[in-house]
Amino acid sequence: MTPIARLTRRSLLLAATLLLAACATGPRVTSDVDPSANFAQYRTFAFYTPLAIESQGYATLTSGRTKDAARAQMEARGYVYDEKSPDLWVNLNAYMQEKTDVVNTPEVDYDYYYSYRSRRYFAVPYWRDRTDVYKYTEGTLNVDLVDAKQNRLVWTGVAVGRVGRTKPEERGTKIDAAVAEIFLRYPYRAGSGATAVAP
Repeated sequence: MTPIARLTRRSLLLAATLLLAACATGPRVTSDVDPSANFAQYRTFAFYTPLAIESQGYATLTSGRTKDAARAQMEARGYVYDEKSPDLWVNLNAYMQEKTDVVNTPEVDYDYYYSYRSRRYFAVPYWRDRTDVYKYTEGTLNVDLVDAKQNRLVWTGVAVGRVGRTKPEERGTKIDAAVAEIFLRYPYRAGSGATAVAP
């Protein structure tokens, strides 16, 4: 392979690697709000029962850490935890699914032939596509805020991202970070309908 072909191949591989690295930097976070909801009336919260993240009927270490992270975010915004008469129910859900990415990368290669007239070899470039298949696990974390009196969803935040291997001691920090990313999209403080900068 000629130096030009090697340089072109390396450039294409580097571009593909940077593209994949950019996608893996953090979760994609979206949110949605009920425009008719009066957020000025919400001051207290509790967790919805049964919590979607505890679909098996019992709490896990992950669900407990996620609840702690959501409670910390709500309390940082001035909401008071009240199991008896909450204004908002907080519901949490998380799930994972296997995904596949198929990446087609153009490559250049060369065929060589000998010209008897010129008495030398010539390089003829040709293009082809290389197909790479990447399997990965995608995780989704939902935070729903439900008006307790009307039993109606008023705000939802969703984080979607690739799930990598995590050491047990790092898992809690990653859960905290994902929940904090979601709550960055929640602009309200307790008892205020005006949007505010998240803490």
